[in-house]
Amino acid sequence: MDNTNRTVTIKRTFNAPIELVWNAWTTPEHIAQWWSPKGMTTKIVEHTFEIGGKWKYAMPMPDGNEFIAEGVYTKIVELEKIYSSANFRPMTEGVEIQSIFKKNGNKTDFTFHVIHPTEAYKIQQEKMGILNGWGSVFTRLDEFLNNKLKTTRV
Repeated sequence: MDNTNRTVTIKRTFNAPIELVWNAWTTPEHIAQWWSPKGMTTKIVEHTFEIGGKWKYAMPMPDGNEFIAEGVYTKIVELEKIYSSANFRPMTEGVEIQSIFKKNGNKTDFTFHVIHPTEAYKIQQEKMGILNGWGSVFTRLDEFLNNKLKTTRV
C-alpha cells in the first residue's frame, strides 16, 4: 500500500555510529534527554522496548498541563528500524511513526516517517508545524549524540 500522500518524512545524517544512535532511541534515560522540543523536559512513564510493548512519555507544558506521547511498538529490527503506533495528545492522534537507521561509515543516515490516517490530516499537521516540531527534537538528538561522543572518547 502506498502511503506517500499521507506521510511526512524527515531525513538526517547524524555524525555518530549507528550503535550510539540506536541506544539513544531505545534507552529510557537517553530518550528523556532529547525527546521533547527545546525548552521542554521529558518524563518516561512507561517504556517496554519489544514488539507489542508500550511507551509513554509526559512533557510538562507552561500552562501546567502535560503533553502525552505514547504508542505501541509494532516492528523492531535491531540497528535497522523501529515502527510504532503513536499519539501525541493533544496535537496528533492515530499515526504510525517509523524510525529507520542505516550505517554510513561512522555516521548514521536516519529516516523518520509519520504516516497519517488520511492525506487531509497530514496536510493539517504540516500546517500546524510538524516539521518544525520534529526538527527541533532531532536537533536535540544531534546535540545529545555529539555530547555523548565527546564524553566517551578516550
